[in-house]
Amino acid sequence: MQCAGASGFLFKDTQPDDLAAAIRTVAAGDAVLAPAPTRRLIRRFAAQQPEHTEQPSSRRTEQIRRALTGREQDVFALIAAGMSSSEIAARLHLSTATVKIHVGRLLAKVGLRDRLQAVVLAYETALATPGSQPPDQPLHPQ
Repeated sequence: MQCAGASGFLFKDTQPDDLAAAIRTVAAGDAVLAPAPTRRLIRRFAAQQPEHTEQPSSRRTEQIRRALTGREQDVFALIAAGMSSSEIAARLHLSTATVKIHVGRLLAKVGLRDRLQAVVLAYETALATPGSQPPDQPLHPQ
């Protein structure tokens, strides 16, 4: 997105609170991508993937699994599915603020700048599978 002079993408009907949060995120140097375009990007990525691809580094995958708590792994999987913080909060029966804390911690632990990098990493390490749906129930109930 940087080559186009943009640091994010939101729809014109974005709620004022979400717009303000996006502005703060971009001002802090991160990128913002609305959940719906993220889901479209994932579907497009999934459609373009060949049936047999090289296996991702199982070592990196294990490092990520060991670094993250069970709840952070759940949040990571739902981010990879393109869900927003409020959607993740509803799915996991948490407050949006709690989800944002989990997101911040998992990004820091894995050394990522933003949610978009998290989506890419989840697919590169096979922690998420193109075209799969997020689990209906948390993988790690708290």
